[in-house]
Amino acid sequence: MQTLRLSPDAQGLARAADLLAGGQTVAIPTETVYGLAADARNGEAVARIYQAKGRPSFNPLIVHVADLQAALRLAHMPDQALHLAESFWPGPLTLVLPLRPDAGIASLVTAGLGTIGLRVPAHPAAQAVLHAFGGPLAAPSANASGRISPTSAGHVLDSSGGLDGRIAAVLDAGSCAVGLESTIIGWPEGRATLLRPGGIPAEAIEAALGHPLAAHDADPSAPNAPGQLTSHYAPRAALRLNASPEPGETHLSFGRPGPFSLSDSGDLAQAAARLFDLLRRADDLGRPISVAPIPDHGLGAAINDRLRRAAAPRT
Repeated sequence: MQTLRLSPDAQGLARAADLLAGGQTVAIPTETVYGLAADARNGEAVARIYQAKGRPSFNPLIVHVADLQAALRLAHMPDQALHLAESFWPGPLTLVLPLRPDAGIASLVTAGLGTIGLRVPAHPAAQAVLHAFGGPLAAPSANASGRISPTSAGHVLDSSGGLDGRIAAVLDAGSCAVGLESTIIGWPEGRATLLRPGGIPAEAIEAALGHPLAAHDADPSAPNAPGQLTSHYAPRAALRLNASPEPGETHLSFGRPGPFSLSDSGDLAQAAARLFDLLRRADDLGRPISVAPIPDHGLGAAINDRLRRAAAPRT
């Protein structure tokens, strides 16, 4: 398969929508990372996502919709979830909600669970594709399963965990602004629970709710949301965390200048946006990688979550 590289103009958007309507997979930009999109109602199309990524079928997918009304047609939304949706959508927040029986979503999307992860992306190109397509799109990150997430079209197509020749097209709208996947909130035991830290700090969600989020001990063998596998976002090289540089390593610094600085000034938003790109660039050098300590608050919690999974023993 030849993977097309489409521009985010009227012609490129129309071509992307046509491919999606025909059951093909198209990588699209969001404000978080590039997602590999397919019609969430078409089981064969969704199967192409799993095939292209090499993703285990027990790992559910996030469904992207154009607006809140589209989400309400797919899931039951309790008052707390509605408040979060109205506060943070469009944006990098996924809500895991009870699936409506008549939603028409392919069972592969939910991995057989009775819940569905929904998100309204803020990126204008993602919004344009959703409106042109006119339906829900399942869209995990557009990379080989478990490898570093893509924040540019070049990452989607590169030879290190990329999908060139395995998907129909990529819509190239430049780099992603947030650079980390969405924060995921669910209600597995009736309480608002952080299922995955991400592009919206947990503190902001707690402020909107007026109370702390419950913690969640995920079972990697039976995830109820994406991003819960023990080994994920992984480079090929060995990765040391909370480390000072040693000879022979490529060091990702924080709060100080350098060729692989996540942020010279110690800005967590900048570090989040740079994380996956710098991990890829460091990995291309073929040396072990070390990463400086990152504060574990705000977006730092999401950065550290990705780094711990990237450094975990490979399965």
